[in-house]
Amino acid sequence: MKKIISLATIICFTLITNAQKNFEIDMAKSVVKWTGSNLFKYNKHYGTVKFKKGHVTKSNDFIISPFLKSNDVILGGYFEIDMNSIANTDGKYNDMLVGHLKNQDFFDVEKYPLATIKFTNVVHKNVDVIRVKAELTIKNITNEITFDMKYKVLDGRYQMHSKFIIDRTKWGIKYESKDLFSGVKDDIISDTIEFEVTIECFNADKC
Repeated sequence: MKKIISLATIICFTLITNAQKNFEIDMAKSVVKWTGSNLFKYNKHYGTVKFKKGHVTKSNDFIISPFLKSNDVILGGYFEIDMNSIANTDGKYNDMLVGHLKNQDFFDVEKYPLATIKFTNVVHKNVDVIRVKAELTIKNITNEITFDMKYKVLDGRYQMHSKFIIDRTKWGIKYESKDLFSGVKDDIISDTIEFEVTIECFNADKC
């Protein structure tokens, strides 16, 4: 009896393992939008940064529950972000601002050209929302982040969308941080950076 149970467990595990498959994202339609501001939020800057590559790990011919279709079950993901692609889109001090973001005061992109996001745990909250735990690495410093991500199929395209906020000082970005000043100044840069992430694939059947 124990041998039968053990064999069944192995078979089930094999089915689950074989069910996982990686699908590359459409980098032309996938983007990270960022928002930064001063401490009091009245002076904001907006911009984008592009993916270098990435994939979504999904189930393949495996029904995780009666309420989730097999081709809609997201199991993981890994994404590389090209820090040299940082752009400013609000039209204020574009070249100067981008140059400053790329230098040693902020992201030091010459030394650290890549940032990465790796999903470490995915929980399906309902048919179109997942709760993601991920490792975000910037400047070779890794911290865990948690966020909700919505996903859907629209016009033959698989779309994933999420928003989250980080404290930049946890990644060693401390230029004009409020923690470095004993007094409050109007031009102190907020420690928070807001991100809005959009990931797409060409066809839901391929992602």
